[in-house]
Amino acid sequence: MSHDGVGLRSVMRSVSFLTAGALAVSVLAGCSSEDQAGKPLAGQDVAPAARARVADGGTLRWAVDAVPETLNTFQSDADAATGRIAQAVLPAMYRLNENGRPERNPDYLESAKVVETEPKQVVLYKLNQQAVWSDGREIGAADFAAQWRALSGKDTAYWTARNAGYDRIEKVERGANDLEVRVTFGRPYTDWRSLFSPLYPKDVMGTPDAFNDGARRKLKVTAGPFALKKVDRKDDEVTLARSPRWWGQPAKLSEIVLRAVPRDKRAAALAAGTIDLAELDPESAGRVSLAARAAGKGTSTPLQGPAGRKAAAKDESRQEALPGFELRKSLEPAYTQLALNGADGPLADERVRRAVARALDREALAKAVLKPLGLPAEPVGSHLALSGQAHYADNSGALGGQDTAEARALLADAGWVPGGPVKEQKKGEKAAGAEGEEKAGTSEEAENGSAADEDGTYIVGEDDKAPHEADREKKHPQSRTEKGEELGKHLAQDGRQYANQLNQGGAPGAYAPLGTAAPAGAAAGALAKDGKPLTLRFVLPSGPGSQTLRTVADRISSMLRKVGISTEISKVADESYFKDHIASGQYDLALYSWPTSAFPATDARPIFVKPVPAADGSLNVEQNYTRVGTDQVDQLFEQAIATLDESESRGLLRKADSRIWAAAGSIPLYQRPQLTAARKNLVNAGSFGFQTPVYEDMGFLKKGANPAPGPSRK
Repeated sequence: MSHDGVGLRSVMRSVSFLTAGALAVSVLAGCSSEDQAGKPLAGQDVAPAARARVADGGTLRWAVDAVPETLNTFQSDADAATGRIAQAVLPAMYRLNENGRPERNPDYLESAKVVETEPKQVVLYKLNQQAVWSDGREIGAADFAAQWRALSGKDTAYWTARNAGYDRIEKVERGANDLEVRVTFGRPYTDWRSLFSPLYPKDVMGTPDAFNDGARRKLKVTAGPFALKKVDRKDDEVTLARSPRWWGQPAKLSEIVLRAVPRDKRAAALAAGTIDLAELDPESAGRVSLAARAAGKGTSTPLQGPAGRKAAAKDESRQEALPGFELRKSLEPAYTQLALNGADGPLADERVRRAVARALDREALAKAVLKPLGLPAEPVGSHLALSGQAHYADNSGALGGQDTAEARALLADAGWVPGGPVKEQKKGEKAAGAEGEEKAGTSEEAENGSAADEDGTYIVGEDDKAPHEADREKKHPQSRTEKGEELGKHLAQDGRQYANQLNQGGAPGAYAPLGTAAPAGAAAGALAKDGKPLTLRFVLPSGPGSQTLRTVADRISSMLRKVGISTEISKVADESYFKDHIASGQYDLALYSWPTSAFPATDARPIFVKPVPAADGSLNVEQNYTRVGTDQVDQLFEQAIATLDESESRGLLRKADSRIWAAAGSIPLYQRPQLTAARKNLVNAGSFGFQTPVYEDMGFLKKGANPAPGPSRK
């Protein structure tokens, strides 16, 4: 798991509106015929070169976090390396372009389209007639059918991590000839393009034993530009070799070696010449950038801010330590968020959650992380997509921007007042925080806080599904539906004020009720209610690479302090961060990230679905670790996934995103930076951004050749 949040590191998820909120969401969702998706904030940085300029042969040594435990991407312990291997050795009917949108992969698929909608949806796939498995067998309907049966969820003997989409298929059968596959859906499914990518051979999917165990350590049959040559757990390497059975453009590289190198050891591995390509944390990236500048070569923008200054101070005498490398920078298809646990405590009150959100200057936080890296520093406006992706639209106006006075008014309405009586802690009474945590005190005392990945935050994926531990048994707070109705009625009493709120970009319920005044002198001290101070436990991981996370957490704490909210930072071990704190709900505030998907109706639903009580009395949260959800959001996701009108589906998802913003369970902050060190003569590889890597085009420049100005083949 990456240390920036909850998300897909392995690869990387029809009801009328209730009256009070229907009008507001329709207005605020901004649904129109105009394309609101925009363009990616940063393009990929891969040193593109025409194939004619790339030498034939060579070995690319590529750093990964670990040798994967499984080679089956549909198992729960699959990770980023599992996905990387699958991209290189297995068929994918669709791959993502530079805007993160699915495109037909012509090496496997001549065409795919919905040929029937009534009485049922039917998709007809026409396969590339040259597409064969490495054993010589044609890729065909038997492989599609075996994967559907394995992933449908009907046979519990298959240990699958997810069934989304496959559970809506009714049957898979051969078409008019061996190159056609007909897939009939029992229920309409808008994200049908997400299926069969990757596609495993029937040898893997045909039986539970082959699925559960056979594909964990080896893949005997493949169908990509590379084949799996060896998994060496002793030396922590996976070797992929150029496939002689590949019918497409032949791979330029002879081999790709995926070598497990911890992130804090990668700069040393680069200096030692044992790897050629590696994603880095900002501090290590600063060292590469400084070395490139010292050599007077390369085009990398020097890192600024803490990462750059620290690298400069540490490596001033050895800036030549990484000659021959350059830093390639982009933005990942993932965003870092502030998560607010709404299960119980002060944040169970949505007014307090909104107050936290309204206290944040998201633009300042984005700048603090991305500007020093020379990357576009714009706050993320959607929970479901990023700028450039088809479903993106900035729906943050449903909650409203930074407004200290409004934040104070919301807190006052919730009963939190400055200078209120505070009960003193009894002698021997435990302070807040789970046993075994290292408490760092308030934000002012957290200068040596903690973190994890490149930008110091965690990333959680669809396959990072921790067991559903029993949540704290508390009475569920009043639903947002009920509160929204009450507040909607109240706002309707004053049409001019209601219109003024809409002009500010807020939704009914995102503001304190009319007449609530910001308490005088609210910034002077912490707030209290019923004898208890308003203090939120801010849980952070304590691993290496923590500077960015500390910076973000400290700035957030400072912003909250201005409205009277205190924070208590608790540092916890990386290995327990999700299992014992995020997944089990033992936190008030946390920083982690979610990846975005080209198919948010499918992939994002588990993240925002309304938690429901399980049979054993615990709360089934799926991947909704904030425990904040609404019936309306669930209904909108269901409508969006069931319509075959893509424009209508996008509109429904944007409405859902507006409601997610208004519920204030998670606040997207910034798109994650992607910083990759690469040998200067390595082309068509680096920071890929949204786009699926084209493995057959990667390689080293011919002697004396320069990268071509245009992009590589897509």
